[in-house]
Amino acid sequence: MSDPVLLFTIQLIAINSLLLLAIGYLKAEPRAASARIFALLAGFAVLYVIDGMSAPHIDPTFRIDLSRWDLLIHTAIAAIPGLFMIYSYLVFQERRHFPLILGILFAIQIVLEATLSLIGSSGAGLALDLLATVLDIMQLLFVGFAIYWTVKGWRSDLVEDRRALRMMIISLQGALIFFVVLVENFLMATGAINATEGDFVLVLAIAVLVTAMLIATMQFDYVSLGNVIRKVSVLKEENGTENSADFDIDTFNHQFRDARIYREAGLTIASLAKKLKIPEYRLRAFIHKTLGFRNFNAMLHQYRIEDACEALADPENRGVPVLTIALTVGYQSITPFNNAFREIMGVTPSEYRKRKLNGD
Repeated sequence: MSDPVLLFTIQLIAINSLLLLAIGYLKAEPRAASARIFALLAGFAVLYVIDGMSAPHIDPTFRIDLSRWDLLIHTAIAAIPGLFMIYSYLVFQERRHFPLILGILFAIQIVLEATLSLIGSSGAGLALDLLATVLDIMQLLFVGFAIYWTVKGWRSDLVEDRRALRMMIISLQGALIFFVVLVENFLMATGAINATEGDFVLVLAIAVLVTAMLIATMQFDYVSLGNVIRKVSVLKEENGTENSADFDIDTFNHQFRDARIYREAGLTIASLAKKLKIPEYRLRAFIHKTLGFRNFNAMLHQYRIEDACEALADPENRGVPVLTIALTVGYQSITPFNNAFREIMGVTPSEYRKRKLNGD
């Protein structure tokens, strides 16, 4: 059996680190939806740790009674994977609407989790056991989507701090939530490990990974210990600016726009850097700081859609199918072209062509 004092100490460390993370994110971006979702996520994680302090196997000296708040706490804990999914989407899928189907699934999951909590042990049965398993799988699915969105855009992200954030913070969060769901809902629930061992392992993992997240966020000045971190960040930025001084907008436009490199299907920032014969990190900095794009794909869309607009507005191309134009400017199918066109121009390609050819 684990030392009750050690377990209690680890629980306090985890709670303190979670609260500091929540405060840090709100301090850095108080109006950002992602910061508010993260603060809510951290708050629910605190409830998870506190709920563990009320378990029957906890030493009576450190055990607390939360029976009056069981429904609220259980529902909040069950919402953590879904909130993590929403948080990851807000941070890494800019200018896109959250998938409606996932929002509906998340809402259904929360309602069913609350219902199961109300029924409690009095409603034990095969159907409810099956439902509980389905809800557990849904939680893992939500975490899977969050990790997928995080990894998906890593290569094309031009914001260096956010690229590092993807790997250092989100990966830790995803690993932690996935680990908790796996151990608690599958290993402990099936008796593979007992409650005492499982609780100690979970709390220790939370304390270690959350503390690692706290230390990592200090590099982004979300939770700052002073001016040292800010000075280091400024120094790095100044050095990066000097290194890219000989690469300007005119040079880029001559090599990228005039030669229509953006029309190459499957173009990546790594392959573009090779074509332009500059280091990839310098190209990232140039596109982000000079051209103002936060994402490489966003830049590609901008250049490709501008090219497509010229083709659609040209009377000589009246009979050319929209799909042909989409393929010509670099898209591999019509769907991403239509989505990008509507997002940038506010209308569909066909509507845009009709207006331009009619003189609107």
